[in-house]
Amino acid sequence: MSERLLVLVRHGQSEWNLKNLFTGWRDVDLTEKGVGEAQEAGRKLKAQGIVFDVAYTSALKRAQRTNELILTEMGQTTVPVIRNLALNERDYGDLSGLNKDDARAKWGEEQVHIWRRSYDVPPPGGESLKDTLARTLPYYVTEIQPRVLRGERVLVTAHGNSLRALVMVLERLTPEGILKREIGTGAPIVYRLNADSTVQDRKDLAA
Repeated sequence: MSERLLVLVRHGQSEWNLKNLFTGWRDVDLTEKGVGEAQEAGRKLKAQGIVFDVAYTSALKRAQRTNELILTEMGQTTVPVIRNLALNERDYGDLSGLNKDDARAKWGEEQVHIWRRSYDVPPPGGESLKDTLARTLPYYVTEIQPRVLRGERVLVTAHGNSLRALVMVLERLTPEGILKREIGTGAPIVYRLNADSTVQDRKDLAA
């Protein structure tokens, strides 16, 4: 019987996570802590005895490096890796590169909270969570899900908001439900799916 295994991992801490900056599509690297988180994710997955057939990641290096560190830690460096900007983080537009406290000083606490936590209100020049889902979900449904349902074991290393799109469809969450869901850096979520794409089993490997 095929396993139909899907593992989601948010990248390790990035340099701008550490500095409390809006990152979005800006291409920043991992911190030393982020490297350690990615390596620990690899160790946890290796301890589960998982062997991947294919890996997906975004067009941004913090996710790509996390993916590489995970597979290296697992001794699976020959696994094919597919990169696509459909899995990129939410684009924060004019907020990108700003300190979150500076943004609050400029636009007000309430407005920044709305941009960060509403489902469908985008920041200036950027994407709402709804917009992010609109590009991430079709890619999952057409490219990733069919491979899982064929019995391939798939790793997806991406970002907090693009992974929310996948979690939303997998766990059948409402827009309100997904807004409340936090996805920790470097913490693998292991799903096993039924033949009809519903979730049979979910295991969170967070520390």
